[in-house]
Amino acid sequence: MWVGATWSLGLVACSQAEKSVDGREAARATTTVASAPVQAGRVVEKGAAAERYPLTGVIVSVDLAKKVLVVFHDEIKGYMPAMTMEFLVSSGDAAVAKAGQKIRAEMIPSKAGDFRLEKIWPNDQAPTAAVAAGAMQLRQDTFTRGKNAYREIGEAIPDFSLYDQNGGVVQSGRFRGKMVMINFIFTRCPVATMCPASTTKMISAQTLAAEAGAKEIEFVSITLEPAYDTPGVLKEYAVARGIDTRNFSLLTGPEAAVRDLLTQFGVIAELKGDLLQHTLTTLLIGEDGKIVHRADGSAWEPKEFVSRMRR
Repeated sequence: MWVGATWSLGLVACSQAEKSVDGREAARATTTVASAPVQAGRVVEKGAAAERYPLTGVIVSVDLAKKVLVVFHDEIKGYMPAMTMEFLVSSGDAAVAKAGQKIRAEMIPSKAGDFRLEKIWPNDQAPTAAVAAGAMQLRQDTFTRGKNAYREIGEAIPDFSLYDQNGGVVQSGRFRGKMVMINFIFTRCPVATMCPASTTKMISAQTLAAEAGAKEIEFVSITLEPAYDTPGVLKEYAVARGIDTRNFSLLTGPEAAVRDLLTQFGVIAELKGDLLQHTLTTLLIGEDGKIVHRADGSAWEPKEFVSRMRR
């Protein structure tokens, strides 16, 4: 069951037994998810001791050094009236926050009397509407294609609208006229040979492409766990791994939109208990938006993708 922005996982881990799965097989697989129970307006996460309250508001100011946001928030029914308050946030959330920006988040009060915000998402009308419209279009496209949802080599990728690691809206049309290398990861993946290795290979491909003089190239990582991987989380992930984001975007967005992209790209992401079991897929998209090359699993080398990039 999908419950809007309140879907959350408990302790998430990759399956230790990663195997190469053909994309068609993955497209036929059913993705299962878990939802957090909602009680009287608060989200109670599995394994979480702290109470969480949904919050909407406007950022008044950002203190990047102290990792503090001053937010004028709406009334939190049953807890506190609308007011302006300071909130502790992660370094990634502080880095992407902007004064005047509308946000939605989860507020966590502490016994010490301070308050923390997590799962912060942009909530301004225009970008929110653009991402929602993109998700609806993608849902209709996936439904219409039915059993033929899987995109073969030579087919165009679907249109999508997602948020990047800075909280900006990225629409697939932005990449037309460029080659794009895409993979799928999630930031909490603990298995070294899975997402961490895939990210390392993407960074290597980015470096090799620049050295080879490849032009008009973009690199994109789409999260497998959008409920946790907010723009701020992706920002922190990029900084921690030294990713050059000048032409490397990490994308997240509505759970339904990500699920439809996984279906169309033939990627399995299945929750079994507290394990997020998933396959690895890496794609190269041509300037015309069509899939040029695909590698399933982790047994691929960056040079095999770079050799196909336009010089």
